[in-house]
Amino acid sequence: MTHMALVELEKAGFLKFLISQNIDGLHLRSGIPREKLSELHGDSFMERCPSCGIEYMRDFEIETIGLKETARRCSKVGCGARLKDTVLDWEDALPPKEMNPAERHCKMADVVLCLGTSLQITPACNLPLRSLKGGGKIVIVNLQKTPKDKKASLLIHGLVDKVIAGVMEFLSLQIPPFIRIDLLQTIFTQASSLDEKYINWSLTVASVHGNRAPLPFIKSVEVSFSECQNMKAAILDKQPLYLKRRTVKSTNPFNVVMKLIFSDGCKCSSAEIKIPIDFKMSADEFKDDKDSILQNLRDSAITDPSCGQTAVVEKVIMVPKSEVMVHAVVTNIVKFDRSYGDLSNGSCKRKYECFNGIIPSRKRSNGRKPRAVINGR
Repeated sequence: MTHMALVELEKAGFLKFLISQNIDGLHLRSGIPREKLSELHGDSFMERCPSCGIEYMRDFEIETIGLKETARRCSKVGCGARLKDTVLDWEDALPPKEMNPAERHCKMADVVLCLGTSLQITPACNLPLRSLKGGGKIVIVNLQKTPKDKKASLLIHGLVDKVIAGVMEFLSLQIPPFIRIDLLQTIFTQASSLDEKYINWSLTVASVHGNRAPLPFIKSVEVSFSECQNMKAAILDKQPLYLKRRTVKSTNPFNVVMKLIFSDGCKCSSAEIKIPIDFKMSADEFKDDKDSILQNLRDSAITDPSCGQTAVVEKVIMVPKSEVMVHAVVTNIVKFDRSYGDLSNGSCKRKYECFNGIIPSRKRSNGRKPRAVINGR
């Protein structure tokens, strides 16, 4: 809930920058712009090219920590350097690329909100103090006491989700749903048999991050065919997910129907993708605006919470006689109740203390929105 509330606060202009000590990548997944986020301790799902600086967000956890080389290379033309993980080990210093903007925004902040952090890990715990010299204020929301409590203008001992829910209600802002969209690719390859009577074809369901990369959100794939086809259905439950068949050359076009069974961690249970097979393989490639396709998919997921919506993002014809299609699939939808309840009664048991005796007003004297920086664990 808090992750998505922060996304809405950023869109509304309240949240200017977010500093995270988490390595779970959820702020990026939620929709916080990368340029407004410092992940001080790295991201378990991100690789970075040490040569050109390109970042790669993966749907699987990177296998190493400590800024070590991984098994993949940069895909930028002319680069090809070995990628590295981004998660710091204990002896690693905080990267300037993350630390410098964090310090700069804290110095400029009107308010630094410290949400769910013990404020004990240096040097990150001292970042909120940078706002005080410029007249900024610190607000701490945490269940336990922290070493920085006496520096706070407002201290709330409580659950972050409940406190933020109250803030959103006060601002009349709706918490947007969390919609997770994952990508996969289907690779269809065909070749004539030696006697030219048959077509040997295969269908592979693979990660967009490479054929050897795992598909963590897929448990299995149930494959069936059009009713007119006398082909046996199959269940693919071992990665790499690969199906091989032989068809008479005179066969009419048909559909391969794939039912994707999602892993237990997904709120959605399954999705269905139809692959048209005609063996003529159109030379037309399909590359539409990826962002608009994904946004349309999110919109449809909001109106139809049944889950499992899909869309084709890209289609590429490769030689020899191979067709690659990239599919976007909704694997998770979480909606948040608009009725937050009265947080001043027993539904939210918390203790708060305002050291200056005044709870900050919603409106500032100059009429502008406060420049807020979030420092969250």
